[in-house]
Amino acid sequence: MGFLEDFQASFESLPALLQRNYGLMRELDKSLQGVQQQNEQRCKQEIEGIRRGIESGNITPNTASLIRFSDEALDEQKHCIRIADEKVALAAQAYDMVDAHIQQLDQYMRKLEELRQERELATGAGAAASNADASTRSGRIAESNRGGRKKSRLAVEPPSIGLELPVDPNEPTYCFCNQVSYGEMVACDNPDCKIEWFHFGCVGLKEQPKGKWYCSNCMGVQRRRKGK
Repeated sequence: MGFLEDFQASFESLPALLQRNYGLMRELDKSLQGVQQQNEQRCKQEIEGIRRGIESGNITPNTASLIRFSDEALDEQKHCIRIADEKVALAAQAYDMVDAHIQQLDQYMRKLEELRQERELATGAGAAASNADASTRSGRIAESNRGGRKKSRLAVEPPSIGLELPVDPNEPTYCFCNQVSYGEMVACDNPDCKIEWFHFGCVGLKEQPKGKWYCSNCMGVQRRRKGK
């Protein structure tokens, strides 16, 4: 059983446990009120007897220090204290049960927060990789426009030739295959090349060419210019 299931099972029993404690506390309240009323009545009677004894002269100043409540009255007062202590213990028990469930809930919330942060990190890493790839393509296009071309670049693993890739309408396409940028690519050194960038596999390259490199279209143009 997972943490959430354990917490739910424990939480479902909490109301019944609290109701039991509150019920016992109400019973103790009623019992305490009965004992208190009985003790108050007894003490009043005993105080009244002491007052009459003083008025009649049966109790003198010499014997006044020996006056005390009866053992029954004192026992009733002690019993009231015991009942009050039981009420305090039940209240403390109810508080501890609620506090334990609050701590469990805090622990569950921390676990949820950890899971949320892990998912955000994973999502952020994926977004960062996508942004980095987009930035690489943007930088490549910008460099091409400035004339500062790179011979080759490495992006993701190239798909097999002939695989039809889904093309974003806003994603620029390159090469003779008219596909988006992927894998290693090489730039044609003809500044007027209409295609500019080519996939290694499409032009038969396995490594970066040494020196200047022209695509087959521009190579014919260069030959015609030399022939003139």
